[in-house]
Amino acid sequence: MRRILNIIPRPWLILMSIWFRPLIKWYYKGSKFTDPIDGSSYRKFLPYGYQTSRANALCPGTLSLERHRLLWLYLKRKTTFLKDPLKVLHIAPEQVFFCKFKSFTHWNYTTTDLHSPLADIKADICDLPFENNTYDLILCNHVLEHISNDHKAMEELFRVLKIGGTLIAQVPLEENRSKTFEDNNIKDKTKRKETFGQYDHVRVYGTDYYKRLESVGFKAQGINFLKEISRKEIESYSLPKNERIPLAIK
Repeated sequence: MRRILNIIPRPWLILMSIWFRPLIKWYYKGSKFTDPIDGSSYRKFLPYGYQTSRANALCPGTLSLERHRLLWLYLKRKTTFLKDPLKVLHIAPEQVFFCKFKSFTHWNYTTTDLHSPLADIKADICDLPFENNTYDLILCNHVLEHISNDHKAMEELFRVLKIGGTLIAQVPLEENRSKTFEDNNIKDKTKRKETFGQYDHVRVYGTDYYKRLESVGFKAQGINFLKEISRKEIESYSLPKNERIPLAIK
């Protein structure tokens, strides 16, 4: 199952989940694991991971991963974003969030991506077609590690965000690595997978990620929200073992 899930392109998984979600939810129905985003419960989550298979990582009904569930809990418990009337830009929208956010009548919600079938506007993150100071909140999760010129992408995110606005941009980040590693000479997909953890990644971020965000004007920090969640919830929601919420303010 893990090999099949890893081979299928993410846009196809999105479409397949939409078509077969009722059947999938019924098949995996149970009480051991719960997706806090929609409250659905399952007897198991599915394994997922390119280099190392993570047990109970992928929710079979929503396609949420550990990081999605952690972020949702943070947004719900530690911010008022989910209740506030906001202008929101969602880059490379995750399906589980897309379904929720599209239903928010109090949000002016726009999605963008080069390829995603969920994108309202097809656009390059390094050349966003939006005015300066447009959005209150930007969600850009697991995107920047795919972008060769992430500095330019960060500049664009800073430009279109309102003063005082918030960017949440999760990335794969190694907490024991102080300096981000990248090598633009590595083009081979197999070599990229070996070096960066995934065939379409171009770097491995270290804890200097926040300084990279600050280099374009943000005030950035990593929020250790996991320490505020009980062990029982961490297990029930199948949350990541060690991940911070990256928060950047303009």
